[in-house]
Amino acid sequence: MSDREKKLLIFFGVAIFLVVNFFGYSLIAKKKQELAVEIGQLETTITEAENFEAQEARVLDEMEWLVEHEPEPVEAEPVGPKLEQFANARATSAGLTVQKRTILPDDETGPSYWRARVEMQVTGMEEALYRWLSQLQDPNQFRAVTALRLSPNREDDTKIDANVVIEEWFIPLLADTAGDPAIIEP
Repeated sequence: MSDREKKLLIFFGVAIFLVVNFFGYSLIAKKKQELAVEIGQLETTITEAENFEAQEARVLDEMEWLVEHEPEPVEAEPVGPKLEQFANARATSAGLTVQKRTILPDDETGPSYWRARVEMQVTGMEEALYRWLSQLQDPNQFRAVTALRLSPNREDDTKIDANVVIEEWFIPLLADTAGDPAIIEP
């Protein structure tokens, strides 16, 4: 082989080597970019899974609390009057004057729980009012003060007028088509 042929062979060898390296690098760079996108998606999936796991733990705690504290099914009709009697007795024992009390219609929109609602207007000293409100607010009994409007008393500036809505959630006991009591199931 002549010197020119050797140089030509070396030139073509180097040229082929460079072309192969260029295309190889392009393929590797493209694959790297695809892997970076896939890693980003997987990191997002992991973050979402961790958030879901934390939310699941929180929901499981709430479900366990609900299982422990869930009230027994009751007939819907006496819940409102019982709530009104309870709130009225607590207000009187706290030293408040009940000016008006109204049993509001039950909210029957929920598939499992209904709400009994009572609106009361009371007057009394600030400390007695707060004591009464804390007695009404009881998550374990599914009872809460859901609306509260305070204003100074017009006749006595040492007293407060309060308009309060108290709600209690309960599971209604209804009659099914056969006339036997049945619990509403969602």
